[in-house]
Amino acid sequence: MTMKKFFNQGIKLVSLISLLLLSGTLQAQPKKYAPDYKSPTTPEGRIVVAYVGAGGDEMPDPFVMTHINYAFGHVNETFNGVNISKPERLKKITALKQQNPNLKVLISIGGWGSGRFSEMAENPAYRKAFAKDCARIMKEYNLDGIDIDWEYPSNGGAGISESAADTHNYTLMMQDIRKAIGKKALLTLASSHTARYIDFPSIIPYISFVNVMSYDMGTPPMGWHNGLFTSEKSRRTSCQVAIDRHVKVGIPITMITMGLPFYGRGGRGYDNYLDWKVYVDWKKTGKLQEKGLTEEWDDVAKVPYLVGKDGIPAYTFENEKSLKLKCDYIKERNLLGGMYWEYTCDDEQGTMRNLVRDQLLK
Repeated sequence: MTMKKFFNQGIKLVSLISLLLLSGTLQAQPKKYAPDYKSPTTPEGRIVVAYVGAGGDEMPDPFVMTHINYAFGHVNETFNGVNISKPERLKKITALKQQNPNLKVLISIGGWGSGRFSEMAENPAYRKAFAKDCARIMKEYNLDGIDIDWEYPSNGGAGISESAADTHNYTLMMQDIRKAIGKKALLTLASSHTARYIDFPSIIPYISFVNVMSYDMGTPPMGWHNGLFTSEKSRRTSCQVAIDRHVKVGIPITMITMGLPFYGRGGRGYDNYLDWKVYVDWKKTGKLQEKGLTEEWDDVAKVPYLVGKDGIPAYTFENEKSLKLKCDYIKERNLLGGMYWEYTCDDEQGTMRNLVRDQLLK
């Protein structure tokens, strides 16, 4: 063999090895089954997701959000399909797309205390039937996607069934749903502020975005449920920590919406202030002050709170100032957008939802 032939064969061998290595690298990258999501109608592609409950008759303004998550659907009693709370109301909600053709409507399946996920997800036949039923209701109700709100895989804190295999089965469930509803449909999920219970790297190829429930993170007097930042008074976590946790487990920040609570939470020892002692709609927080509670401001956590005559924190909630600061944070960190629970917690004038619209969608 001449030196020239030896040299040429060497080049071919090196090229072949490089090609094989490149091929292996490409094969190692997970296939993306769902396109990256950005709103085509708002600046920076930002979105606002509004959860709208089945209870009540109030119809939402279809122009103050980009997405509505109808709450809720549930895994049915035979573990192979979806039960819808007040299906006639869901039809009225999806009809809002006639007024705003850019509006996206999803059904959120789950919610706190909604069970039968574990049984459904562990059985391949149930799981595939459930996914098929998701596709059916999307078509029947003119929906744009499915939102999964399983609270939480492998955790029975809400009194639902659970299994150590839930986290793995959750991934299989999301794979089956994506296959059933197709690539173009939206597939989203609600995630605990802890970023636990779900194997996020395994589901990222199948989902459109993640709604982080950056609320319910504490209860006065032992902490705020909604602090933007962690302070000495909050003593727990914060929206910033919740977002950082999700980024750390592998979710691109542009696939995250940050939760904005349109409600407050109260601590023990103040049972005489409201009939519903722990959870209070934002529109009702004024009644607390009428009963002798005083509003104060945590300038580190950037949230208001109410104290009793004894000076002990009693309720933590949002006001217009804290909500605007949260919207500023969403824009500064380039998150996909904001999400709030729940539309009807706002007042008749739409003070909070209009503020979110103006800050994030204009």
